[in-house]
Amino acid sequence: MSLRESIQLSWQRSEASLVDVDQPSPAYITGLDVDTTLTRAARPVIDALASELTNEPVCIILTDAKGIVLDRRGGDPALIRRLDAVDLSPGFTYSESEVGTNGIGTALEVGGPILVLGPEHYTGVLRNFACAGAPITHPVTGGQLGVLDITTQARNSNAVLLSFAKLAARRIQERIVEEANALDQALLSDYYAACRHSGGSVIALGEEVFMINAHAQAHFDSVDQAALIDRTRDARGGTRPCTFIADLPSGFTARLAYHPTFLGNRLAGGIVQVREHRSGLRSAGSPARVPTLPGVIGTSALWRHTTQEVLESAGRSEWIVAEGEAGTGKLTLLRAVHNYSRPGNRLVIVDADDPELVNAATSELEAGSDLVLRHAHLLSTDDIHALVDVLQTVRDSLSDEPWIALTVVTGQSGAQDELDTQLLRFFPRTVAVPPLRHHLDDVQALVPHLLARTGVAGVTLSQAAISQLMRLPWPGNVTHLRSVLGDIARRRRSGVVELDGLPAECRATTRRHLTRLEALERDAIVDALAAHHGDKAAAALALGMSRATIYRKIRDYAIVT
Repeated sequence: MSLRESIQLSWQRSEASLVDVDQPSPAYITGLDVDTTLTRAARPVIDALASELTNEPVCIILTDAKGIVLDRRGGDPALIRRLDAVDLSPGFTYSESEVGTNGIGTALEVGGPILVLGPEHYTGVLRNFACAGAPITHPVTGGQLGVLDITTQARNSNAVLLSFAKLAARRIQERIVEEANALDQALLSDYYAACRHSGGSVIALGEEVFMINAHAQAHFDSVDQAALIDRTRDARGGTRPCTFIADLPSGFTARLAYHPTFLGNRLAGGIVQVREHRSGLRSAGSPARVPTLPGVIGTSALWRHTTQEVLESAGRSEWIVAEGEAGTGKLTLLRAVHNYSRPGNRLVIVDADDPELVNAATSELEAGSDLVLRHAHLLSTDDIHALVDVLQTVRDSLSDEPWIALTVVTGQSGAQDELDTQLLRFFPRTVAVPPLRHHLDDVQALVPHLLARTGVAGVTLSQAAISQLMRLPWPGNVTHLRSVLGDIARRRRSGVVELDGLPAECRATTRRHLTRLEALERDAIVDALAAHHGDKAAAALALGMSRATIYRKIRDYAIVT
């Protein structure tokens, strides 16, 4: 049989994906989100189309960008039974790599509408059907959202199917614009109201919108503005009001109050009102005189500010909570500050999961030792009650108080009420140890320091490679960076590591969280590009992708080529 070129290429990709020629088994996905921008926009379009095609031998199918069927409408009973027999129903994945050439998966691969006639399907069980798939793209970002597919039995096929599919896909995209305009209008209304009523600095966060008012632009310099913008990422998409603190490079501390904006039950975004407070450490524009602490790397204003806060606490024997994400260096900072400020005192570190925690803490404090309690967020309710008694005894009976510090991972407490109301009342100060993404300037100094700690001498990173590391979000913070550099040192014993020598995860700058499958796909694309010296066409061929697909995925994953 003679096949069109687009179908021939699709068959080649299907073969490379080891699709079963006779009876593929598409994956079934549970827990689908059926209330998305795509499904909301598509629902009335599909309703109208289905009402016109009642009892006609055609079926309307909506999928997401991975080919997972989200909705199926219309079709006479005989057609529905045949579709059920090949698992073309909600929850099943009809990507090309799962079931071979078909109107859904192939439209996603080529990034354009396509009509696949009966014999053109790669697998035998699908050759009784004809399907026309039209991709649905986001009208603003251009990213693929899914496919509108119209399927019928092969004997009923005609070119009108593809026209219907393209018209429906276009109407869905128009509705996405309409919904986005309504959501943006709701956000804009709340933004103007906040600007009028507060008279202060206001930031608006939407899916595709970011606004910062004139007061904030005049009140904060460009460096502080960048820090505020970066800090608001933690609130984006939140459905509940929250308040958080941002330590700014200028030495000020800003309080950010986030309030979500809804249009009906849909989240339109949120409004952040910013209040600035002097930290008391220094006047604005005057750099803090922070001593160099062995083992603590960082010269950014934000990191110096954090270090200074802990130094002041240790100097006054003020009990302190070091709070932050996992891997930010809380324990390293506390150790270094203790060694600098209280060198004559013994420091003991006790972990919250130690079964002898309370006894160990009691004996060490009675002996006059300073104490760091790691992972205090993991304390059980019983341990919290016991520690409260110990700390009260220390306060009542010891004239020369030891220095006590807790480390807490933000938002991870299992006994939050007891921790907040009982234990933390003994600790007058909480210092927020910032995540690495909030002080990326320090990556420049961290890289050689962490490489030296691997024990492999002679390995360095080029400035281009370091600059790339400074663009990444580092969800695991300094611990994550140390792990990546350890992997590099194990693979390279000497020499300069260039950009193409970085691990695959460091070659993409997307800040969204990737699933395990997406991470594997990203790594495969990066490796293929490296193997073919950046030749996208050759990399696509090696991976069994179309050129359009690899370009789209490079853009989606923000892969640096």
